Amino acid sequence: MDKLFDRHNEYLSTISMDFVRSFINCVDWSIRLIAIKGPKGVGKSTLMQQYIKLNFAPDDRHVLYCSADTNYFTTHTLVDTADQFCKLGGRYLFIDEIHKYENWSREIKEIYDLHRDLHIVISGSSLLQINDGQSDLSRRLTEYEMPGLSFREYLAMEAGVHIEPLTLKELLASPNKFCTEVKRQCHPLEHFPNYLKAGYYPFYFENKRIYQSRIETVVNYIIDTELTQFRGLEVGNSRKIKALLQVLSQIVPYEIDIAKLSRSIGIQRPTTLKYLKHLEEAALIRQLFTELDKITDLQKPDKILLDNSNLLYTLSEAQPEIGTVRETFFCNQLHSTKHRVEYGGLKTGDFRIDSDTIIEVGGKDKSYKQLQGEKNAYIAADGIDSATARRIPLWAFGFLY
Repeated sequence: MDKLFDRHNEYLSTISMDFVRSFINCVDWSIRLIAIKGPKGVGKSTLMQQYIKLNFAPDDRHVLYCSADTNYFTTHTLVDTADQFCKLGGRYLFIDEIHKYENWSREIKEIYDLHRDLHIVISGSSLLQINDGQSDLSRRLTEYEMPGLSFREYLAMEAGVHIEPLTLKELLASPNKFCTEVKRQCHPLEHFPNYLKAGYYPFYFENKRIYQSRIETVVNYIIDTELTQFRGLEVGNSRKIKALLQVLSQIVPYEIDIAKLSRSIGIQRPTTLKYLKHLEEAALIRQLFTELDKITDLQKPDKILLDNSNLLYTLSEAQPEIGTVRETFFCNQLHSTKHRVEYGGLKTGDFRIDSDTIIEVGGKDKSYKQLQGEKNAYIAADGIDSATARRIPLWAFGFLY
């Protein structure tokens, strides 16, 4: 255990507390078993370590942070580690990279049932399968999905601008008041274009020069390692998955032709639909449907976007189509705050939010033509910094978390 505590101290000694993401307040840390899921690079490890530094003294041995992918766990089990920790009075056990430990769910379930006073926080891939039939962790564990940085958080880290998040309801009710408050502190249009290109993943602030190459590394890791391990992807098909992502990065934001998409990468339609589902689970793409309540297994999506605009700029061989960039940003920020996002179709606004709000995404001169007859409808317009009752700057939707 001394070795684990030494490593615990090393981890915490290097973690910065200059900026702590507000996601830390979204987690109910009093729950006995928590899983923080998310794609590689969004900051799960940092969040756990920052929580420990905020809530425990540096020499407090009632808490332990460790990573399941270290050599220690090649010769020690999670169960034995938890047993020893609890015998020393341990109360809070944080286990990072849990998906890299084989049969982790059964051991976590055993630890949970044996040590009733122990709080356990685990982190892992977005593809982590929680509902394990052998251990039935789903009844015991509370999941949290961690997104990358919002535009609001990016501004805090890049420009030192600290603005509290607001709800979608608050934004729609008083958009001009909110935009005026933001402009008192900064010029959002000065920073927004760069955020769309680079700023979603926190590692941007570690080394900006190699940011896009690190995104490529994340994508390759998800496809070559995580999809292979957790979704049974044949290694030989990883190139087709990457080709599929490349094609998607260059599609303009209109309805998807699955048959044409399948032919372009040389796979059958059912296989394409299966791959799309896996890519969405891995937080690399987002599938949109006109009616979420009526979708069936392997139903073709009405629209497909990459998960975030930084992926778009990294994976696209040419300059991404600006309409795709705008819609990708909008969907990402709304989805990250757990709003229900549906494709609006060709005859109404681009998106239907929570079943009752229509939002059309476009440039500063976007007309209200597609919103005619809609009562609760708005335009999210790029390139403006002030709002009217129904025309709201696109960047303002980046302050929801």
